[in-house]
Amino acid sequence: MRIIEAKDYADLSRKAANVISAQVILEPHSVLGLATGSTPIGTYKQLIDWYNKGDIDFSKARSVNLDEYIGLDGTNDQSYRYFMDNNFFNGINIKKENTYVPNGMAEDLEAECARYDELISSLGGIDLQLLGIGHDGHIGFNEPGAAFEKTTHIVELEETTIKANARFFGSEEAVPKKAITMGIKSIMRAKRLLLIANGPDKRDIMEKALHGPVTPMVPASILQFHPNLTVVYCFE
Repeated sequence: MRIIEAKDYADLSRKAANVISAQVILEPHSVLGLATGSTPIGTYKQLIDWYNKGDIDFSKARSVNLDEYIGLDGTNDQSYRYFMDNNFFNGINIKKENTYVPNGMAEDLEAECARYDELISSLGGIDLQLLGIGHDGHIGFNEPGAAFEKTTHIVELEETTIKANARFFGSEEAVPKKAITMGIKSIMRAKRLLLIANGPDKRDIMEKALHGPVTPMVPASILQFHPNLTVVYCFE
């Protein structure tokens, strides 16, 4: 485990973007596992800036996202497909057909989960997976108590997650109650993990995740067992 302390959010974003850009520069055909949420936005902006300066080329890269809300299509401004297009993909030269997000509108959701696992496998697996962490230790939408052996699956969102996401939807009632997410097993299969955390409110859960007992009640604690984990954090 490599742990890097950033001076502030801008520094965190640059350091995380450095890790991702190095991956793509050294391996242009990389498969990037990507995450949504407020913390990665600065990282994506930094990568867009470097792309615009000609420092990085995403034309051969592929991406797979961690999760998607069930019931939202890609044109919904709260869907994760919409988030990725508007916060990252539209600003770089990655081919849109090489960017993958679970289909939250699939008629057969179980089949969609299996299809997504097969897709990741067909790409050769994930080279670098970017992760954020929830206040309860969830990664992706793997909530406390989630089985470590699960691959992509359907999850009922915990009340804490719904409350945390209500600010994006305007009310708790508007937040979808279910999502499709890569499972812990899917995440742990990535060749390299990059965990980012920002803000004083993440201090306690990061301590539990990185230095506490490994338990399904803190899903991110399993990351202690990954052979190639980089953590970039700022608690200021």
